[in-house]
Amino acid sequence: MGSGQVTFSVPSGPSDFQGKHVTVAGLGVSGVPAAKVLHARGAIVTVVNDGDDARAREQAAELEALGVTVRLGDGATLPEGTELIVTAPGWQPDKPLFRAAGQAGVPVWGDVELAWRLRGPDAAPWLAVTGTNGKTTTVQMLASILRAAGLRTAAVGNIGVSLLDAVLGEEQYDVLAVELSSYQLHWAPSLRAHSAAVLNLAPDHIDWHGSMEAYARDKGRIYEGNKVACVYNVADKATEDLVREADVEEGCRAVGFTLGTPGPSELGVVEGILVDRAFVADRQKNAQELAEVSDVNPPAPHNIANALAAAALARAFGVPARAVRDGLRAFRPDAHRIAHVADIDGVAYVDDSKATNTHAAEASLAAYEPIVWIAGGLAKGATFDELVAKSAKRLRGAVLIGADRALIRDALARHAPEVPVVDLDRTDTGAMLQAVTEAKRLAQPGDTVLLAPACASMDMFTNYNQRGDAFAAAVRELDA
Repeated sequence: MGSGQVTFSVPSGPSDFQGKHVTVAGLGVSGVPAAKVLHARGAIVTVVNDGDDARAREQAAELEALGVTVRLGDGATLPEGTELIVTAPGWQPDKPLFRAAGQAGVPVWGDVELAWRLRGPDAAPWLAVTGTNGKTTTVQMLASILRAAGLRTAAVGNIGVSLLDAVLGEEQYDVLAVELSSYQLHWAPSLRAHSAAVLNLAPDHIDWHGSMEAYARDKGRIYEGNKVACVYNVADKATEDLVREADVEEGCRAVGFTLGTPGPSELGVVEGILVDRAFVADRQKNAQELAEVSDVNPPAPHNIANALAAAALARAFGVPARAVRDGLRAFRPDAHRIAHVADIDGVAYVDDSKATNTHAAEASLAAYEPIVWIAGGLAKGATFDELVAKSAKRLRGAVLIGADRALIRDALARHAPEVPVVDLDRTDTGAMLQAVTEAKRLAQPGDTVLLAPACASMDMFTNYNQRGDAFAAAVRELDA
C-alpha cells in the first residue's frame, strides 16, 4: 500500500464495519475470533500471519471457508486498501506492518479495543487490573467477591473467557473483572474502565516495549478515563505516579492499598483485619472491617496485597463488606501459585512455578522463612543481585537448575556467600527430582522448600505448569 493518508471513519459500533477493509494481524487465540467477528459484521477481512505451520494452515482453512482472505508467511506487508488493523496483542509495535500503517494513517487496534468498540449501549462496566505480577489472582479474587455480592460476572481478558465472547455472547453480565497485559493496553487507546488497578511495576517485557518508561506508560493507560477509582499500591510509588498522570473523569478518586495501617482513602491491614478507609462515610475517622487475613488463601504478603486491590475495586463498584469476606473465603488460587504440596519430616514443600521473574520470586521468598530455594531457568535478560540481597537472610540453602543458573549462583556468591548452594549441571526434566532430593538434604524441620524460579521455564519444560507438576511429582516421590 502507498504512503498516502487513508480517509477512514473509525467504527464506533457493531454496524460500522460494513464494507470496511480490515486487516487482522496474527492468527491464534485472538486473531481467529476477531476475524470471524469482523467478517460477520460485513467487513472485508484479510488476515496476515508470520508463520506457515500446520496449525496456521488449519486455522487459515477455517477462515477461508467463510470467505476471509489469509496470507501465511507474510506478516510484514500492509494489504492494499487496508483501513484498519486489528492485531494480536503480542505483535511488537516496531514491526514493518505497523510502520507502514503509521505512514498510511491506518489506525491499529488490539482485540481489547475491538471488544470495547463492539459493546452494546447497555454493556456491563469493566473493573480492570494490570501489573507486572498478581494480575490473574487479583482478577479471580475480584470475580469471586462480585459473585458473592450476587452479581453476574466473569473473569475475562488475558484470562478465562475472551473479551469478545463476553461482550458479544448471549449471557448478560452486571460487571466484568478484566485482566489486561501491557501488550493489550498498548493497543487499546479508547478503553475507559469504571475503575482500575495497577498492582505493581517492575522491569518486564522491556524488549517488546523498548524501555521501562514505555512499559510503565502502557500500564498506565488502564487509568485513562476511569470513572470512580484509580487503585494503586502504596508500597510502589510508580503506580501512584501513573494515577497522577492519568486523565480521569471528574470525581474519580485515587485509592491506595497497603499491608500497613491505612490512611484515609486507603485499604490496609490492622491487627490481622483487612479494613477499608476509602469507601466509608467520614473516612478521616471511620474504617470498615472487610475480612480477616486468614480469609485470604494463601495469606502470603503479596497475596494479601492482591486481596486488598480486589476488594478496593469491588468496593468502588458498591459491593458490601460481607461480600468481600465471603468472596475471599470462596476463592481458590490456580495451580503453581504458592501452592502447598506436602509436609515431609517437618518441612513444607511449596510450588510457585508461576514466579517466572525476579519481582514475583521476591514476593514469594518474602512469604516464608527459613527457605531452601529452588531457582533457575531462562533469565530473559534479568539480573539477580537485588533479589538475592533482599532475600539472603531467609535462605537456608539454594538448589539451582536450568540454563541461566550461573547468574543466580554468582549473585548468591556476592550477596549470600554463607548460603550453601547446589548447582545442578543438567537441563533435562529429570533434574527436578534431583533438585528436590538435594533440597530435602539441606532443609531442617520448620523450613520451607520453595520452588520460585525467578526465570522462565522453556529451557527444560513446555511451560511453568509442567515445571510445577514436575516439582509436585518429585515431592510425592520423596514421600512415597
